[in-house]
Amino acid sequence: MATQRISNMHSPTTIAPGYLHIIASDFDARPMTYVEGDRYGYEPALTRLVCQRLGLQPVWHNLPMAEFYSSLQTGNYDVIWFNQAITPERQQWVDFTRPYGLFDEAVLVRADNPARSPADLAGQRVGGLADSTNIALAAGFPDVEVVPYPGSDRVLPEMLAALRSGEIDALIDDELVLIVPAEMDSSLRVAFSLPTQVPFAIGVAKGNPLRDPLNATLDALIADGTMAQLWAEWIPWKPFPFVEATAN
Repeated sequence: MATQRISNMHSPTTIAPGYLHIIASDFDARPMTYVEGDRYGYEPALTRLVCQRLGLQPVWHNLPMAEFYSSLQTGNYDVIWFNQAITPERQQWVDFTRPYGLFDEAVLVRADNPARSPADLAGQRVGGLADSTNIALAAGFPDVEVVPYPGSDRVLPEMLAALRSGEIDALIDDELVLIVPAEMDSSLRVAFSLPTQVPFAIGVAKGNPLRDPLNATLDALIADGTMAQLWAEWIPWKPFPFVEATAN
């Protein structure tokens, strides 16, 4: 995608003036993010608004998810901004901004699977994204076999195909991501949701002052109601999680 620099003398310092180079993936995780020529979804829409207010042009780079955090250390990118839950392990690598969303997790099964709770999955194979908060959660389910899938940009279709074929019995992922295939395919259903309210945020290199203007912009987008409007556009079935902040 061609990029066009936005001129703004107050733009924060980034690796290339006027641009924000973003570590991301082409992984289809709609309604959060997906690529169809351009990037769409709640996350890219929010990214563009943040960049507009900071006088930056976003430039997304499709990297393997397993390489996100090591790639940021090279100094070739400004941020990791792609469905990243704040976890203690990741905080050893980066400083996170304030959250821009709180998200639950869910388990998807074939329609003929009677599971309605983690206990019902005993003896079953539960697939999930390798090294994710999802697969870590599934590892705590009683008597299940977790099956990790490497984080390529085709990982969700691969996991859904494995579920349909019987290679795995269940699939754990972010609730938002699993609602879409369940609605589109009557052979699948969401077995249950887990109200984890996992915070998603932007990762910057340790000590990078870029976090401050990013935080200030996210705070402003919450305070003026803009983030809530984006949420309502892309995720209308879930309450916006920062209502108290917009009420002031």
